[in-house]
Amino acid sequence: MPLTVQRRKLTWSEKLYLPAIVGGIAITMRHFLRALLGRKTGRVTMEYPEQKWRVPAGYRGAPTLVRDPDGREKCVGCQLCEFICPPRAITIKPGQLPGGSKDGNVERYAEEFEIDMLRCIYCGLCEEVCPEEAIFLREDYTVTGYRRSDLVHNKQKLLELGGVHPDRIFKWKDK
Repeated sequence: MPLTVQRRKLTWSEKLYLPAIVGGIAITMRHFLRALLGRKTGRVTMEYPEQKWRVPAGYRGAPTLVRDPDGREKCVGCQLCEFICPPRAITIKPGQLPGGSKDGNVERYAEEFEIDMLRCIYCGLCEEVCPEEAIFLREDYTVTGYRRSDLVHNKQKLLELGGVHPDRIFKWKDK
């Protein structure tokens, strides 16, 4: 059953919107006089490309892939981040490394890795679930592109954005 909300009748002056118009003009005149007299308002306009906001600790930005100090990819293609991602923004195609590889205990790698930044909700679950610490969330908050396809980051772009992180998990060492 629909609920009908009873509204009060507008007065004659409210129907003309005179109080709203006068209030708007008063605010405009106040700002004009402050600017004319050279008083500071306390508000500062940030010159964005040159100046950027400092993000707080724990900020969850765009996810990226990282390399270890030796330049190897940390992602082993386990697909945990793909399974945990709520909006299904991550797509991984795992591949097998050949037997007797120089990479020690690693058997798989991510042949293809894509993150659709238009679908990503920056929840950070991919970073938390990664057993190899291969995904990190950047502190940069600018994710831009001219086309939708520019915002689907492939493996090379993600590795380029992520850079190198120190390794706390030594999966490359033979046991």
